[in-house]
Amino acid sequence: MHILALVPGGISDQILFFPTLETLKRLYPNATIDVVTDPSSVGAYRVASTVRKAIPYNFSDRNSLADWSNLLGVIREQEYELAITAQGGWAVGLLLWLTGIPERLGFAGQGTPFLTQAILDKPAQYLAQRYHDLLQGVGVNQPCPETTLTIPRKDLQWAEAEQQRLGISGGYLLVDATGERYPNRNWKLVLKNIQEQQPTLPIVLTEDEDMTALPSVLQEAGVTYKVLVPEEPAKLAALIAGANLVLCTEGKTLQLAVAVQTFTIALLGAAKIERYLPQSDRFVGLQSATGNVEDIAPQQVLDALAGGH
Repeated sequence: MHILALVPGGISDQILFFPTLETLKRLYPNATIDVVTDPSSVGAYRVASTVRKAIPYNFSDRNSLADWSNLLGVIREQEYELAITAQGGWAVGLLLWLTGIPERLGFAGQGTPFLTQAILDKPAQYLAQRYHDLLQGVGVNQPCPETTLTIPRKDLQWAEAEQQRLGISGGYLLVDATGERYPNRNWKLVLKNIQEQQPTLPIVLTEDEDMTALPSVLQEAGVTYKVLVPEEPAKLAALIAGANLVLCTEGKTLQLAVAVQTFTIALLGAAKIERYLPQSDRFVGLQSATGNVEDIAPQQVLDALAGGH
């Protein structure tokens, strides 16, 4: 059996879809599962053992008829028997109908006439459960399982080598300030306090090309830290798995931390805790009352670290 999933969005969206793919694989153990996703998210499937291949397609672009036709041709060649889409709308529904895939699952909405099973959408619930509800179209009504992933051995070895290179042993605090922007002045206050309270706990920053100011702000405040640049989701997952604690905003680091079960404090602005975090004492969400992550006071973060969340 050949199964196709259409999962637009970023890496965090892919991770949240993993439990749905896991259940599909358990339901159809001999099936091959392929995913169509945005080009920037293809790397997420290096940590998904259930997926045979990820097909890149830019869902957010203004795609021409030729772009749709090319994707249609790629899909039709594989002769899929079941398709599941996390994106609604008439365009995606029409695409799946044109592929000739006999079973097509999606959320009820504009694309409903093109689906064989249209599932009631409950967008306010935990997103992994929301996606998992799509499997009601094949008779699955069980709760969403925990998110899991498989980190390739070479990525675990890379993370271990990087820790040795930086002289890190016995765990560390991993800070991802690359997602939704939390002010550098707040990061400075939080990390300075943490280092004063736990001077032997190394602080590791993950960095990208957009994060240029925070390291200099921390240096001026006398905060010592290490910087690592994981170029792929699998490497980032390996770093997270080795951490004692993760501090981050909403994004791929948060969902990878959930998947590897590392204790995490997430600073959330407009993103709602109940949509992005499962109910677990390992994951603490700090919700901005204004919808702006910058309005979360540093003391709130410190209280959460102390167990006063």
